Amino acid sequence: MKNITRFLFLVVTFIVTTNAMAQSTVTGTVIDAEMNAPLPAANIIEKGTSNGASSDFDGNFTLTSQANSGEVVISYVGYTPITVSFNGDTNLGSITLTSDNSLDEVVIIGSGVIDLAEDRKTPIAVSTIKAKDIQEKGGNSDLPEVLKSMPSVQSVQAGAFGDGQMFLRGFDQTNTAFLLNGQPINGMEDGKMYWSNWSGVLDVANAVQVQRGLGASKLAISSVGGTVNIVTKTIDRRQGGFLQQMVANDNYTKTTAYYSTGVSEKGWSFAALLGHWQGDGYVNYTNGQGQTYFISVGYQPNEKHALNFLLTGAPQWHAVAGSGSIGSFLENGRKYNSWNFDGVNSSNTISDGKFPGGRNIYHKPVANLSWDWTINEKSELSTVVYGSMGRGSFAQAITSDGDVIYARGSNNNHDWFGLVTNYNNQLTESLNFNIGADARFYNGFHFRDVREFIVVDSVGAYSEYNGGDYSLTEAGGIDPWSVFFNPNTDHGQRFGYDYEEQINYAGIFGQLEYSKDKLSAFFQGALSNQSHVRTEFLNAQEEGVSEESDKVNNLGYNLKAGAAYEISDMHKVFVNLGYYSRQPFHDTLFQDDRGSNVLLDPEVENEKVTGFEIGYQFGSEKIKANLNAYHTTWDNRTLIDNNGQDGDDFISYQTLGVKQVHMGVELEVMTNPFRNLEVNGFISLGDWKFDGDGAITAFDVNGADVSDTELTTNVAPLDGEKVGGAAQVTAGISSKYEFLPRFSIDANWNWYNDLHSNIGAGSNALSLPAYDTVDSGLSYKMLLCDDHSKSLQFRVNVNNVFDEVYLESVFGNDPASAIDSENYKGINKSNTGRFGYGRTWNVTLRYNF
Repeated sequence: MKNITRFLFLVVTFIVTTNAMAQSTVTGTVIDAEMNAPLPAANIIEKGTSNGASSDFDGNFTLTSQANSGEVVISYVGYTPITVSFNGDTNLGSITLTSDNSLDEVVIIGSGVIDLAEDRKTPIAVSTIKAKDIQEKGGNSDLPEVLKSMPSVQSVQAGAFGDGQMFLRGFDQTNTAFLLNGQPINGMEDGKMYWSNWSGVLDVANAVQVQRGLGASKLAISSVGGTVNIVTKTIDRRQGGFLQQMVANDNYTKTTAYYSTGVSEKGWSFAALLGHWQGDGYVNYTNGQGQTYFISVGYQPNEKHALNFLLTGAPQWHAVAGSGSIGSFLENGRKYNSWNFDGVNSSNTISDGKFPGGRNIYHKPVANLSWDWTINEKSELSTVVYGSMGRGSFAQAITSDGDVIYARGSNNNHDWFGLVTNYNNQLTESLNFNIGADARFYNGFHFRDVREFIVVDSVGAYSEYNGGDYSLTEAGGIDPWSVFFNPNTDHGQRFGYDYEEQINYAGIFGQLEYSKDKLSAFFQGALSNQSHVRTEFLNAQEEGVSEESDKVNNLGYNLKAGAAYEISDMHKVFVNLGYYSRQPFHDTLFQDDRGSNVLLDPEVENEKVTGFEIGYQFGSEKIKANLNAYHTTWDNRTLIDNNGQDGDDFISYQTLGVKQVHMGVELEVMTNPFRNLEVNGFISLGDWKFDGDGAITAFDVNGADVSDTELTTNVAPLDGEKVGGAAQVTAGISSKYEFLPRFSIDANWNWYNDLHSNIGAGSNALSLPAYDTVDSGLSYKMLLCDDHSKSLQFRVNVNNVFDEVYLESVFGNDPASAIDSENYKGINKSNTGRFGYGRTWNVTLRYNF
């Protein structure tokens, strides 16, 4: 009996031990390939069983298997599943999932110069929208409209195609840095962004990351409000493509085709996209049409080197929307366009009514060559060389006795070349160092000419440079291809104004980052020099001899530092601070286009920007939250007003010493309560004011200071005024629910409050009424084959579902009238304003192969 008992004990012990030994623990981190970021709520299933786990908000997972070996299937809705083998306790490391649409498995080339937040362990205030969401929600909108559901972001749609505006923490696009694959794309002359030039960016965007405040960029750029990183497609790992057709309100239609060869055995790849769009525009008389093209050629000779050549452009033309009083919009409707030329003989409008008041014509392609070199396990070098030969014109109808006689072109062309390079070295396990350079060479050409003759066949003009009286007999055309290939280099065929600007920029930057255990910290700095020269042609005083201004050099720099501490797996805190000494824009230094190449006197000094922000991040399996507080001081800024009337003794004002203080708090919450449901929300509370008054200097047509005359006051009363243009309090809720496999519905609500009119250097900003809008969408994806390589996607978007009527922006400070009928919601109807779009829609059908 005793022996039997021992035997049974040994059998039981053997079985238990065997089972215990057979158990395996499988761990890993699920990564989103598009942005190299953690992918939360991914499903990890042991193949052939119901045993599973989910990844947390940092992408980490742990799965316990009763088997000693086997396979796990890692999947996520909208991504291609991956099957991985395990043997015993196994750490799978990083498992990368890619979107299962036709633009999946994208490789970022030039990643060393694309400053994404995930590349630095010290956090910043950041929000990211990826290719799948851009594809669904982009529709026929400009990029700012896609980003409006982010904290402290407001989109103003303006009037015509490509005229959208974006505000970030109360700063307009001039003071938000926009980067395309690491290269700056704000205008070198004035810092502005014209979405007409970039209307095709949503077609080729892999992801867009909005970094609020100081951001992660190492360049000495104009990121007062923040930085927007646009990352485009480069190399696709596999062969495939798509055909897409979109229709939308106001007769809008867009056709797009894309194809990629994938990477060949020898490392070559090729991808191309072509698109065409046209439409009448939401605002009356703002019809337009354009194309989009994108070409990418990649070569990876070995594991250490990757090269990519990219060319993209969006030639287009669109009629413009004129401004008007609030009263005129109320009388004529939200689609009212003051530039409708009702009084012009309809039979003589330019090219059968293609304008009618004027049209913007642009073709500004961008090309870049990227090279990533992995030198060894610890160091790498990334370099991007880029160039743009941009051509653009505003063609305006010139009338006589009710007839349009010709189209006058106001041309803004440029040749722009640059280089960004960055060397990165992992010095030790906890210390990383990188250093780089940024060089830009810009030549701007500005002149007026004839774009199209209608009734006359020549236009007379006079200038000393052209020998006195002369005639313009050549027309440059009113389509983007004519503007690009016939830029009119003959000074004798220009009139009104004709000058060039040469702006050169050279800078170095570097960063040192420390990370060990729960603590991370960084220090970053950049030093740059920017030079300016202006050359006058038309208004030069000697025949055939141009006049060149003195050369101006301005040094600028920035310093940034930050630290973060990980309290636990779920809690992290951080602090960042920075100081910018930012060079003035070219247009701030020189007189405008009315015939003077002299510097404004006194010369403008650098602007001073100081930023401070603290943040807290929380992350659990179902909830993730970011809480940020910021304080930004923008000091010594300059305002320019070139609106002096003919006959006055001055044409421009320069307001110096303007100071703005922007502070606020942002809360962003992302939840995933169920596998098929996402609910996100945010609220931003801002307080943006002018601090102190500005000092006004007035200049006559020759650039002489006339401030001491009785022409103008010397003080701009700004102290305590609210900064206008964007809502200081915003909030939003968005949700997405997949109620059937690959069949989902989504909606987002946005609320805007504490808005004020844009007063420039004036005073008494008006408080505007709050408003809110609701957008919704429906998506369905039909799989056409077993391996999911072919599919049909359907998407519908409805924006401003409830057709909310709201004032989007107001310029002016006329107080409310004592007569109620002369006001609109407390705002005097005499003020210039613009109403937001009413209900709009778009429908897309896409075939992926």
